[in-house]
Amino acid sequence: MAGDEGSTIVLVRHATTAATGKRLGGWTPGVHLDEGGVAQAEATAARLASSAIAAVYSSPLERTQETARILARPHQLRVRTRRGLGEVDYGDWTDKPLGQLRRRKLWAVIQATPSRVTFPGGESIRGAQARAVEATETLAGEHPGETIVGVSHADVIKAVVAHHLGMPLDTFQRLVISPASITVLHLPTGRPPVLLTINDTGAAGPPLPRRSDP
Repeated sequence: MAGDEGSTIVLVRHATTAATGKRLGGWTPGVHLDEGGVAQAEATAARLASSAIAAVYSSPLERTQETARILARPHQLRVRTRRGLGEVDYGDWTDKPLGQLRRRKLWAVIQATPSRVTFPGGESIRGAQARAVEATETLAGEHPGETIVGVSHADVIKAVVAHHLGMPLDTFQRLVISPASITVLHLPTGRPPVLLTINDTGAAGPPLPRRSDP
C-alpha cells in the first residue's frame, strides 16, 4: 500500500445492544451498547490501538457513536460524524421484531433481490448503498495516504463492500458482518479497490500499518 495516495478505510460494525439480532433497529434513537457490546468495542479498540489511524468517523446513531468513541480513545482522536455512514432507513419497519418481519412477503424479496426493495415509508437499499459509497469515496479523497476508521452498520458495510468488489447488490446478503468486526478496504488512486480483510473478529488484528509512538 505504500507509495500510492490511496486511503485505507477500516469499516467497523457497531458492537451489540440489547436489541441486536432481535429487532430491526434502523434509525431508532436512544439505543445504547449493552455490557457485552462495550466489552466487544474495547476488544476491537485494543486490536486497532497500535495501528496508524488518522481519523475516526461514525454514523450519527448512538450505538455507532459509542463504539467509535471507544475506538478513538487510544489514538486521542475525536469522533467525526458522517450521515452517509448511517443505517438503512427502514421506515415503517424500524424497531420491529425480526421474527415478525420474517413472516412478511417483502422479507423474501429482501433476501433474493434486495436491489428492488424500498422499505415502506423508508429508503431503498440501492439508495442506502449509493450514499454510503459516496461517503467512503469522499473520505478516501479527504485522507490520501492515510488509514481511517468508519463505524457503521451491517447492511451498510455489506453494501459498500459489494460495490467496491464489483458484486451485484443482489448478492450482498451472502456477506456476513458481525458486531464489532473489522473490514478493511484499500482505495488506491487510479487502481481497483482491494479488500484486505472482512468480518475480522480475531485476536491478531488486521493487516494495517503500525503507528510510530513519539
